[in-house]
Amino acid sequence: MKRILIILLLVVFASGYGQQKTYCNPINIDYGYCPIPNFVTQGKHRATADPVITFFKGKYYLFSTNQWGYWHSDDMLDWKFIPRKFLRPEHGVYDELCAPSVSFVNDTLLVVGSTHTKEFPIWMSTKPEGDNWKELVHKFEAGAWDPYIFWDNEKDELYLYYGSSNLYPLYGVKLNRKTFQPEGEVISVLALNDDEHGWERFGEHNDNTFLQPFTEGAFMTKHEGKYYLQYGAPGTEFSGYADGVYVGTNPLGPFEYQPFNPFSYKPGGFARGAGHGATYQDVNNDYWHISTVVLSVKNNFERRLGIWPAGFDKEGVMYSNTAYGDYPTYLPTQKKGHTGLASFAGWMLLNYNKPVQVSSTLGGFQPNFAVDEDIKTYWSAKTGNKGEYIMTDLGEKSTINAIQINYADQDVEIMGKPATTTGHKYIIYASEDGKKWSVLVDKSKNTKDVPHDYIELTKPATARYIKLENLQMPKGKFAISGLRIFGKGSGEKPGEVKNFVPLRAEPKKKGERRNVWFKWQQEPNADGYVIYFGKSADKLYGSIMVYGKNEYYFSGLDRSDAYYFQIEAFNANGIGPKTEIKKSE
Repeated sequence: MKRILIILLLVVFASGYGQQKTYCNPINIDYGYCPIPNFVTQGKHRATADPVITFFKGKYYLFSTNQWGYWHSDDMLDWKFIPRKFLRPEHGVYDELCAPSVSFVNDTLLVVGSTHTKEFPIWMSTKPEGDNWKELVHKFEAGAWDPYIFWDNEKDELYLYYGSSNLYPLYGVKLNRKTFQPEGEVISVLALNDDEHGWERFGEHNDNTFLQPFTEGAFMTKHEGKYYLQYGAPGTEFSGYADGVYVGTNPLGPFEYQPFNPFSYKPGGFARGAGHGATYQDVNNDYWHISTVVLSVKNNFERRLGIWPAGFDKEGVMYSNTAYGDYPTYLPTQKKGHTGLASFAGWMLLNYNKPVQVSSTLGGFQPNFAVDEDIKTYWSAKTGNKGEYIMTDLGEKSTINAIQINYADQDVEIMGKPATTTGHKYIIYASEDGKKWSVLVDKSKNTKDVPHDYIELTKPATARYIKLENLQMPKGKFAISGLRIFGKGSGEKPGEVKNFVPLRAEPKKKGERRNVWFKWQQEPNADGYVIYFGKSADKLYGSIMVYGKNEYYFSGLDRSDAYYFQIEAFNANGIGPKTEIKKSE
């Protein structure tokens, strides 16, 4: 009997029991600090954007803007940074790898950054898990900004897509398969049409009138014989930053606008913005989309990264699932579906706007900013010393499954990528009564830089109070933009939302049909709501998360088309039922 028990335990251990199965956006990587002097006049800060992930030789490789290196991972959770500057001294630029192109041809990974000159090389590596790179092309003649080199492996052909402008379109050109240099005619493949597509309009709420919107971030995915040309709009500093897609049967077009756009969009919640990204397949051949998350406090280009489940439905419509996209989400090891809430772990946010106590407060960086679900606001202690703490009251004894700690950059004094780091060191305590405490998480010996640390508990805990105590900060003050506790409360879920009404101008009448004003009756038990939208009742792929309101003004519709809408309420105890679907002509 004892032998059988030991064998069973070994089988359970080998199957991965106890290993982390979820992640949470923004993803937790050691983001470098902005290296550009005129971008840090309002405070030095971490920043990156314009990401690409590719699955190559059994590993995920992640590159993004100006990190002086890149990451790789076996599981999309733990990322190892490889220091590397992809430039030569004669370049004399800070943008050593801005909005990089990352792709592979056969057994070789290719990397090139943005440039308006013809001086940058295309780099190649067959073993990129270490710093093993050499030049494939010494001077890339395209001189492309926001480039993407696409290898059509079925045809063994190469194409370049590029462009970043509020005046000019995106372009495509074929590359010579042997020289990797441009050949043939440069084609205009895509231009914005913000008169028709409301989400492409410039501004935080797509309502700006003084500047034309930007298009950038070209990326190509081939799926079942069709070419999906992806692009970002309308501006990287906005919560409505999103990715759309045009579809064609040839790599240089012509392309047609996919009606279900933007396909990657997240204007609400904690991690906002889902533009200028890349689509890739995991070890199971399921699709994901990585994109830019907006922060834009100390500078418009202060940003982070988010990963969203994505895919193609049976009609070939490309989508990305961002509903509850900054809550715990299953990793590829769990082999979950991507539609609906299949990829969502179901753990709710337990401490939204709940009472907070802190050790000290620096100026106007108030404690409640750490629990208001706004990544732009943060609490800061007066120091970064050992003993500074923040304590959050969940309001009732709750089941805790995971915790995310989002650090803010207050009074850091560093630019670029530090050669070494002391890591974030802390201890998390739990209590049921606020008097007797036990250690829930001990990171006192941590040496990793974890600006968005996410801890999935091996075993769920029960507590009402959570206390995060600082032991050591890598740089700056002890400052938190989001101390987020996930699990399940012991109360009731919200009920069905009543009197949900989308107000929109009627066809062929005066009014702005790119806009819709949602109104609904406040659900007493709700912390917030998720609004779903789409152009078909069975394809409500778009979603908007709204906290603490019973209205939302959405300016992202296409002028000419009818839409379908639905809403649900949520709180710390779970998600309420969806309303019936409303149609707006």
